[in-house]
Amino acid sequence: MFSIIINFLGSLMHFYVAHRLYALGAVRGRVPARVWWVGAVALWAFYLWGVQLGDAALDWRWWPGQFSMTWLGILFCMTQYLLLADIITGFGFWLRTWAPRILAIGAIAGVSVSALAIFQAVRAPAIVEHELTLPGLPKALDGTVLVAISDTHLGAQRRAKWLGERVDQINALDPDAVVMLGDQVEDEPINDALLAPVLKRLRPTLGVWAITGNHEYYGDAGGTIHEFAAGGVKWLRDQHVEIAPGLHLAGLDDIGRARRGGRDINAGLERMLPRRLDGATILLSHIPDPVLIERAAQKDIALMLSGHTHGGQVWPFTYLAQREFPYLVGWYRIGDMQLVVSRGAGGWGPRMRLWQPGEILKLTLRAQP
Repeated sequence: MFSIIINFLGSLMHFYVAHRLYALGAVRGRVPARVWWVGAVALWAFYLWGVQLGDAALDWRWWPGQFSMTWLGILFCMTQYLLLADIITGFGFWLRTWAPRILAIGAIAGVSVSALAIFQAVRAPAIVEHELTLPGLPKALDGTVLVAISDTHLGAQRRAKWLGERVDQINALDPDAVVMLGDQVEDEPINDALLAPVLKRLRPTLGVWAITGNHEYYGDAGGTIHEFAAGGVKWLRDQHVEIAPGLHLAGLDDIGRARRGGRDINAGLERMLPRRLDGATILLSHIPDPVLIERAAQKDIALMLSGHTHGGQVWPFTYLAQREFPYLVGWYRIGDMQLVVSRGAGGWGPRMRLWQPGEILKLTLRAQP
């Protein structure tokens, strides 16, 4: 049903944008109507074909699926500004003298914003730094650097080569530990021979640790876990480990299945941490569910790290995402616990990010004075 709705809305936006662009004198005066509409129908058919193929990452068909997702994002941006122009002019019935210019401005704005969104998606993620004082952190660990990367979504859009560029960014930060916060892959293992060698270039003294996200479980989670483990990544699946005396990492297996099934999303947390651990505990959970966050704050956890939200990825979906995830992106304090939610380094769906650029987190841990 969701796919049917998306295809219907995408088709509606496609022909609306085609119709309004052809209303521009600069277009109508240069392109015959028959040529324009044959091209529009052909592009629409290609869009639907790409949607059906999806993003099969390992054969020639993947790029039509990726084109279709990005085309859908472009249509969304274009529709916003063209529709705004039509509302201002009453679809040409008001401000008749100005209506063509206002429509042209709407078209230029839509193209410009779409280009910016694509640029923000393809450029290197920003390094976002936080200095965090953790209760219980031993003074010997003051200044420990933890780098967190989330939502790489390796697959059709991003392969091991792209991840290698992120590894270069991470190594430049000289981290003591690296954590991967879920959705490392789009769904299936990427089966890229370069992945393990790329991951092995990460050599922080306290290890590279990962948790699963919902997308790992959309495909062969076991296969993904295996191929990342081959690169030296250690997985935490409702497990905790003391990576240095007095510093614990506790990693939750994806809670997305429990959320979708109406089960207790705190069950893994309760099993993993039945009692308080000595020192400082950092909880890794891909999804920043508010119920889980409130329970974690009651368990003397010093810091929780999450991803999943992408910050909404493309405005104005930011507002929709925040309705489900009040802790959308950035730093928060809940009781005595601190929470940092990452926008993620990659993205899902359209190769677009609007006002929510990708990021890698550099977290400098401080002991209390």
